[in-house]
Amino acid sequence: MSDSRPLRLAILWHMHQPDYQEPNTNKMVMPWVRLHAVKDYLDMPLMSARFENVRTTFNLVPSLLDQFDAYMNGATDPHLELSRMNAEHLTELQRREILSSFFEANPANMIRPFPRYHELYRKVKTGSDNEIVPALFTSSELRDLQVWSNLVWTDPMFRGGEPIKALFAKGKNFSEEDKQRLLDWQLDLIRRVAATYVELFREGRIDVSFTPYYHPILPLLCDTDVAREALPKIDLPQRRFRHPEDAENQIEMSMKKFETLFGRKMAGMWPSEGSVSEEVAAICIRKGIRWIATDEDILFNSLTKSGLDRKANPLHTVYDYGPGIRILFRDRALSDRIGFVYSGWPADRAVADFVSHLKDLRRLLLDRIDDVVVPVILDGENAWEYFPDDGREFLQAFYQALNDDPEIKTVTVTEAAETAKARPLSALFAGSWINHDFRIWIGHAEDNAAWDLLSKTREALVSFEREHPEYSAAAIEKAWRQVYKAEGSDWCWWYGDEHRGPHNQKFDSIYRRHLISVYELLGLEAPLELLNAIYQSGAGLKAVLPDALLTPEIDGRLTHFYEWTGSGYFDCLKAGGSMHRMERHISTVYFAYDHERVYIRLDLVDKKAIELLNKGRLVITFFTPKRLEIELSPGRDGASGKSTEGYHYCLRDILEFAVDRQVLWPDGFGPLGFTVTLYEGDKRIESWPENEPIRFEVAQKDRELFWPS
Repeated sequence: MSDSRPLRLAILWHMHQPDYQEPNTNKMVMPWVRLHAVKDYLDMPLMSARFENVRTTFNLVPSLLDQFDAYMNGATDPHLELSRMNAEHLTELQRREILSSFFEANPANMIRPFPRYHELYRKVKTGSDNEIVPALFTSSELRDLQVWSNLVWTDPMFRGGEPIKALFAKGKNFSEEDKQRLLDWQLDLIRRVAATYVELFREGRIDVSFTPYYHPILPLLCDTDVAREALPKIDLPQRRFRHPEDAENQIEMSMKKFETLFGRKMAGMWPSEGSVSEEVAAICIRKGIRWIATDEDILFNSLTKSGLDRKANPLHTVYDYGPGIRILFRDRALSDRIGFVYSGWPADRAVADFVSHLKDLRRLLLDRIDDVVVPVILDGENAWEYFPDDGREFLQAFYQALNDDPEIKTVTVTEAAETAKARPLSALFAGSWINHDFRIWIGHAEDNAAWDLLSKTREALVSFEREHPEYSAAAIEKAWRQVYKAEGSDWCWWYGDEHRGPHNQKFDSIYRRHLISVYELLGLEAPLELLNAIYQSGAGLKAVLPDALLTPEIDGRLTHFYEWTGSGYFDCLKAGGSMHRMERHISTVYFAYDHERVYIRLDLVDKKAIELLNKGRLVITFFTPKRLEIELSPGRDGASGKSTEGYHYCLRDILEFAVDRQVLWPDGFGPLGFTVTLYEGDKRIESWPENEPIRFEVAQKDRELFWPS
């Protein structure tokens, strides 16, 4: 007789945006809360709730809900203000701003499918010497751009209703009235978001959890020194930040808001970025939080810390940490397949692949199936713009398959935590869901400078409050709110070397404005250092060394956003020397290793550089300290060059290269230096680094994690 017991699957979608509100104003610095609201925040719970047998958990950030309220109370943002303006009356500066910033959407899925939007995109991109010339665009074209830069964010679920249906049908030559109706409709939809979560939660069709209020990295609030548990030799801020009371307040504020909205106590939470520590868990226990969740790497390191056998304590299990709290650990592979892999697959193939993995797990774990829970936890908004049609076809097929399959049962995370038989876990490793450490948020000079400014500002507030007990309680409360906002994870996400994008300077400015406003609220002059940028776009001419093992897929593409996170890198575009010139072909050299291989990735400046490399050859010179040269010729070897000599590579959008460690050293480990040189025929085009090789250490196999980078 066959065993029909189903495998339990717990899906958590995390919904988050930074707090963009300019201090003491009703203005958002960026439009992403509004635009993601019409694209992701309402359709996601509505789609999940359509399926009778599907239960999902949505983790919300309370400050995101506050920003919905702000829009309902008249808040605006620069994109909305420019969109509202009559296209006939725009100044040249306003026209230039619209033409330069109204295409911030995924081109493949959010621009090219819409003929008018794509037409305007191509006209901007093919301008004279890439210089935007506002005079070349008519008022009608600018109005169409105002409409399309908003319309394209509308989720497919809402495109069949008015006024959206008529706008898509019209396509171009929009009127001012058309545009204003669209923008008013956006605000009407935002008004529905929080109420929909409340309604579906009370009906039992979804579960809801909150992160701490302003999305801080809780373990670092408790003690920045905790970063040394994963990275013993990490550089830390000059001022040690140790304020577990702030972590507790951030959690308590979330719990109060949750109870106000939903009429019951909050059961659990996905801590910001899955960041946990023993001190954080202790606070959660005191506050009555019944479950938290984090990444699988935290489990594996926690088992080692607890002295437990990893083989005897598997991943797909709920763990009991201390009295009163349970911890779930996300299945990284399954979570990341949705977040980073399936966007390039046909929906039916992607869903079949996901279900196949679940069924394989069920067969493997059938003997203890009553104790098994598979946690799939990921961002619930950003992935969909990389899917065709905002992921609608995938999500419908995904939920339908889970709804109909008797061998799979979806449960909320609260159900899983409360009903599964839990295993004991006596110690908890401090880290986040990214590389089980906190490197993203601390350790780089920019990150550390931000922490020091936060410490100094917080100390100033504490001193002022102690010395001026008669001062306005309302002003003091507002000042503390600005400190809590500055404790959010998003600012340091954009400091350092890990994430460089078009808005780093803006995030830097927002962060410092939160701190400056503390002094303004107290009637004090802000320190001059807060007026100076933390973000240094020209910094980093020295190679940054790897701080994690990683195994990229050698396919010539960035397979997913975090594929090379933790690698070392050298920024060729910032490097100087005698070869400094305008035309370069290699923009960045990345390097990493795992237990078996050393990896190198080259990012190329443009298609011209890819074509040059296809026709030419690349020589990688290794120094171990013995010299070894490996020549790659994509035109000769094909897009994917394989060799019996222990290396292989692939050139498509980027070049990815892997070489066996035994090729470099007889024992497979030791000091390593390397350079990359691009040739066209016999002519050397460029070489990086120009003066000294990139140098780093590769540790003995299975001891790599003990070698600090």
